[in-house]
Amino acid sequence: MAGAGHGDARLTALVRGRVQGVGFRYFARRTAAGLGLRGYVRNRPDGAVEVVAEGPRPTLEELLRRLERGPAGARVEQVEVAWSAPEGKLSEFHIRV
Repeated sequence: MAGAGHGDARLTALVRGRVQGVGFRYFARRTAAGLGLRGYVRNRPDGAVEVVAEGPRPTLEELLRRLERGPAGARVEQVEVAWSAPEGKLSEFHIRV
């Protein structure tokens, strides 16, 4: 189903800690794609990892729980979360460089 469905939301999460150089973007992509979400993940110059995803709110909340744990080797210290209405412009989940 293309575009944003009823009950969909947009999650923007800034993950801070030891999250670059430990496979966090690949973990986020694999996790989000496995949940059927649309969006992207990218490293930020300030050392954080930014995750933007759209889909059903309960599924986004599950993604957020997994991001708070992170992959082996990562140390998540803080996750800043912002919720908004979906824009419906995101496609499959991918890594942005």
